[in-house]
Amino acid sequence: MAKEGKKGKERRMARLLELFAVSAKLGLTSFGGPTAHLAYFYDEYVRRKKWIDDRSFADLTALCHFLPGPASSQVGIGIGIIRAGLPGGLASWLGFTLPSAAALIAFALFVRHGGIGDTGWIHGLKVVAVAVVAHALFGMGRNLAAGPVRSAIAVAAAVLALLWPSSLGQMLIIAAAGLAGRLFLRGGDDSGKTPAGMAIRIGRKTGAACLALFFALLVILPLFRPFADSVGYAMFDSFYRSGALVFGGGHIVLPLLEREAVPAGWIGPGQFLAGYGVAQAVPGPLFTFAAYIGAAAAGIGGGILTTVAIFLPGFLLVAGTLPFWDALRRNPLAQSMLGGVNSAVVGLLLAALYDPLWLTTIGSSADFALALVLFAMLAFWKLPSWVVVLAGALAGAAMPVTI
Repeated sequence: MAKEGKKGKERRMARLLELFAVSAKLGLTSFGGPTAHLAYFYDEYVRRKKWIDDRSFADLTALCHFLPGPASSQVGIGIGIIRAGLPGGLASWLGFTLPSAAALIAFALFVRHGGIGDTGWIHGLKVVAVAVVAHALFGMGRNLAAGPVRSAIAVAAAVLALLWPSSLGQMLIIAAAGLAGRLFLRGGDDSGKTPAGMAIRIGRKTGAACLALFFALLVILPLFRPFADSVGYAMFDSFYRSGALVFGGGHIVLPLLEREAVPAGWIGPGQFLAGYGVAQAVPGPLFTFAAYIGAAAAGIGGGILTTVAIFLPGFLLVAGTLPFWDALRRNPLAQSMLGGVNSAVVGLLLAALYDPLWLTTIGSSADFALALVLFAMLAFWKLPSWVVVLAGALAGAAMPVTI
């Protein structure tokens, strides 16, 4: 029995190390913002590793779009929890977050002037993001937006997202798509079949405890802040609330951080803008901009503190809702609504392919040619994503930047 227990521990540790390694690779190569991150996740977790099926990935993405916090990071955390429980969620988050957080902390400590945002290799990585999102659309569209009703929902979602580009608009589009699915779809896949259950490796009691902790910190931290004569406490409170109350993630959190950090004197307006420029150039979640502010204010320890604080609420919400989410998504009513939501996710991805990715990246026929080649490398030649990223960076360095 002891020997079997040891083998079980070794298997769990191997699974955690694999989760960390795969998510770290994504953290090093996922350029292009939250929507592009989901495309990278789809390619790695669904297509290559097959750790989660198309339907479950789309349902998890839909859930994370409804929750406050960094949606793409929360999808990664959710896959880690499905794979290996709470330690798996932590390993997945750490791997995806560490590269960009470390880069931004290093910039805050050692670099005083930006200016790397328009270099050729950065532009090449943006072209890679265009190819990755197009590739994800190629697969997700066939699986999640097939048929006249679902394709109509996807197109309508794309049109509305382009005409109403805001986090509120995105939430309302998803809600309307759920209503359309309820009215016009029998089930999430147009067949009425119950989706396969997710093997959630945490129980409902653990989930309820995570939700309770989320709300407790949201209430208690501000209450005791006036009595805590500590910059660290104030920073943790500010960044926890920013992570807990922002919908849409990414760029939406930046105004919140500016209002918290600049008036408090933790960082100057010029430093804030310089860090924002660098944050656009590194891979991984934009929420790691918190690491830059924390490091600029209080060194490496401050960077670690603010990073944990801003991501903690999103982690607690995913861990808290997943045990209840799987039962809900298998309900016939929820299945039809999720069918519409999943189609809308495809539409939102299509809209993001045009704005901001296409508009800010493809400025010449050479850019389009490079994107086409990179797409072929992914879709037809089945090359690993790191090869495509490296090829895009090298090609971009050899090309003039046109945008």
